[in-house]
Amino acid sequence: MQDFISFFSDSDPTNVSTSVKLLLVLTVLSLAPSILILMTSFTRIVIVLSFTRTALATNQMPPNQVIIGLALFLSFFVMAPTFNEVNEEALQPLFAEEIDLDEAYNRATIPFKEFMASHTRQKDLELFLSYNQAERPDTVEEIPLTMLVPAFALSEIKTAFQMGFMIFIPFLVIDMVVASVLMSMGMMMLPPVMISLPFKILLFVLVDGWYLVIKSLLQSF
Repeated sequence: MQDFISFFSDSDPTNVSTSVKLLLVLTVLSLAPSILILMTSFTRIVIVLSFTRTALATNQMPPNQVIIGLALFLSFFVMAPTFNEVNEEALQPLFAEEIDLDEAYNRATIPFKEFMASHTRQKDLELFLSYNQAERPDTVEEIPLTMLVPAFALSEIKTAFQMGFMIFIPFLVIDMVVASVLMSMGMMMLPPVMISLPFKILLFVLVDGWYLVIKSLLQSF
């Protein structure tokens, strides 16, 4: 234990630099789930994929692990330019001891602010600005993360629900047609979902539904 404490209290610049890097890594890892969910494209993607599964009425197919895993890697793909900019502008200069930790933090937040601001509705951002009685910022860099992050999350949820509604429409039509046919044939005791499920899966496969959903998600960013 004493060796561990002396490692952080050592005046050797090499050890100090190493301890700062370790502290930075631990901080990022502890905040990684929140950063991933609220500051990236993950929220929109996972909600739309969940809506797609619900519209198909296939219960747990695809499983939750597949939905979350696909949303995770799609988020990495969408956020790759932002992550690369953070690495080049903030992390690499910090590790090379060209800038201090505060400057690295300021540089790292700029790419995320630009991404979030480009997908945040003005109405949602003004909600938090007016609640805090803050002045309207002139640039994206001046927007506090405490206001931009919830506004971005709110905008992403609304966009995801709008896309989910559009996905539901064709499957809802199939359910209504099947239910009408069953009622006209007097088969009211037969669950319409049992009959409509094969037709919905067939339609989804014929139009290459997963490709269209993923394509729409990527194009929305």
